[in-house]
Amino acid sequence: MAVKLGHGDDEVGEIADINVTPFIDVALVLLIIFMVAAPLSTVDVPVDLPTSNAKVQPRPDKPVFLTVKRDLSLSLGEEGVSRDGLRGRLDAETGGDRDRRIFLRADAGLPYGDLMGVMNGLRAAGYLKVALVGLEDTGQGTAGAAASSPAP
Repeated sequence: MAVKLGHGDDEVGEIADINVTPFIDVALVLLIIFMVAAPLSTVDVPVDLPTSNAKVQPRPDKPVFLTVKRDLSLSLGEEGVSRDGLRGRLDAETGGDRDRRIFLRADAGLPYGDLMGVMNGLRAAGYLKVALVGLEDTGQGTAGAAASSPAP
């Protein structure tokens, strides 16, 4: 026994609406992927910094060199100076000109924190223009330096 519940026409009309459910599913999956991947892209990675091959800048007529030796002793020019007497010696050397650039040389084996301590001392003394002095890159890299160093 068959029952007909229609109004007489057997045609099913076309639906003109867009089915957005698959688009929402894809968007939510992409959102979850980006939420998981974003923190992974901001992880700190240990890296060896390259040597500088910047063009050598001309030096002033009478540069002021502050040298930090491996034993953390300071030298201003060729003469030793204590950390307490650094401000007075810098003022005497620069004539009180706090805008004068101080060239900071440090031993390669010096820990970074100790070098920052010296730079903080320069800043406390009012000398904010500090230039770090390094060896010029000759293009040989560390292999050339190791080959040219004398054997112990």
